[in-house]
Amino acid sequence: QVQLVESGGGLVQAGGSLRLSCAASGRTFGSIAMGWFRQAPGKERELVAAISSRGSTAYAASVKGRFIISRDNAKNTGYLQMNSLTPEDTAVYYCAADPNNIAKVATGKADYWGQGTQVTVSS
Repeated sequence: QVQLVESGGGLVQAGGSLRLSCAASGRTFGSIAMGWFRQAPGKERELVAAISSRGSTAYAASVKGRFIISRDNAKNTGYLQMNSLTPEDTAVYYCAADPNNIAKVATGKADYWGQGTQVTVSS
């Protein structure tokens, strides 16, 4: 079992930055793949970024160049640095993790999910 707790969401003006954190417990963090998803009202959940246990990363086209996914295995924590935010980034952001491979995370089939954190970007 892996427990995930997101933090760092909030209200920010367009052009601003936020850093989300995903604290993991219950399993050796360094062995799991993780990712960030978001869901805006009336829209489907979408992948934002993913990172493998070895540090390989993947990004949605809409955030590439603005968002950075990273992990600190010593702290059992993953991060999503979000820069140049726009109102279109407004959503609930979820952390996901899977002990097997990044493919399960990237396709939304991860075994473990956090409760979500709200990000609101005002214009």
